[in-house]
Amino acid sequence: MRVLQALFFPPEQPGGVSSMVPFMLDRFNKRGWEMELFSLPKRIRGKGTEEVRFSTFDWTVYAGNPIVDKYIQTYKDYVWWTKLRIQKSFDLIHAHHPIAGLVMKQVLPETPLIMTVHSSYEKELILNGKIAENGPEHAFLTSIYRELEERADQLITVSNSFKHYMADYLQEPERVGVIPNGFDEKRFRPVQHENKVPQLISVCRLVPAKGLDTLLYACAELKQKGHKFVLHLIGDGPIRQELEELAVKLDIYEETIFYGYILHPEDFMPFFDVFVLPSRAESFGSVFAEAALCGLAVVGTDVGGIGEQIEHGTNGLLVPVDDVPALAAALEKVIGDPMYRYQLSRIALEKALKAYSMTRVVQQLRAVYRSYKKE
Repeated sequence: MRVLQALFFPPEQPGGVSSMVPFMLDRFNKRGWEMELFSLPKRIRGKGTEEVRFSTFDWTVYAGNPIVDKYIQTYKDYVWWTKLRIQKSFDLIHAHHPIAGLVMKQVLPETPLIMTVHSSYEKELILNGKIAENGPEHAFLTSIYRELEERADQLITVSNSFKHYMADYLQEPERVGVIPNGFDEKRFRPVQHENKVPQLISVCRLVPAKGLDTLLYACAELKQKGHKFVLHLIGDGPIRQELEELAVKLDIYEETIFYGYILHPEDFMPFFDVFVLPSRAESFGSVFAEAALCGLAVVGTDVGGIGEQIEHGTNGLLVPVDDVPALAAALEKVIGDPMYRYQLSRIALEKALKAYSMTRVVQQLRAVYRSYKKE
């Protein structure tokens, strides 16, 4: 069975999906499946000229808005690149981005399409201050969900909370499947260690949606109470300078290390003690599962897929969004009690190995793929 995995970002780009799918493809290929990876190179810009039409809504009423115009041009570029590069047929296409899915169905309409919606682009843009809620760009991007429902043979998403979110934009939301992301267990090796000073780590793109300002304020409270710690921030983004200035203002710059982007943070994440990320929205929150697989205690906000991964007080701690005192109290609890921290991390690791292993994802997807196998 020939299957095409269609990404938007190239595999070398940072991010849970683009790093996960190549490992998944490798597992399938080792089991005798014929799978290939396809994505749009970053250098392809402004090449596509073919007219774009959707069957469920008229996108042109939103034309003139920069986010919409960029989305449509990227769609055209993906069409251009797909027609140029795809020269053979496939039995099935599994797309991991709306543009990839819609384009593949346009160019190869007879090929069954499975579409996994991994995240909410519009929520990220709203939280990062790029678009207004209920504005034209918001309306355009949420209309894409209905178009995907119309065009894809099977819609899948990564958490029950995100399925519930999409339900407002679909006609038959009950048909959406849920398959949480999976991770190659071999990439993650917990390391037995003992740090005299608790080491906190967060890995994410430095954007407002990740709530890192809340984290810095919480760490300032920890310092005021006399707790020793080091905060490691891995990632880059448009608000890095703003965060560094905030760390100086809060007098925690000496306790905070800004690394910038690192390709494989899982290589040294096992040497830290606590993973913390107070996101304002997450469809799944892949980095929490990765941190658990590295043997860390995890602290997050009760939003989206994070709340489905963490059972508060059992395999991690959950706090409300933007609640500095609650986050500071949770961090105080895990850094002040090494035995409690170890207990949380041990149970988190056990759950992650069971629920978020790549083996589990391959088994679930294999069943879906086989349902489209030609007799």
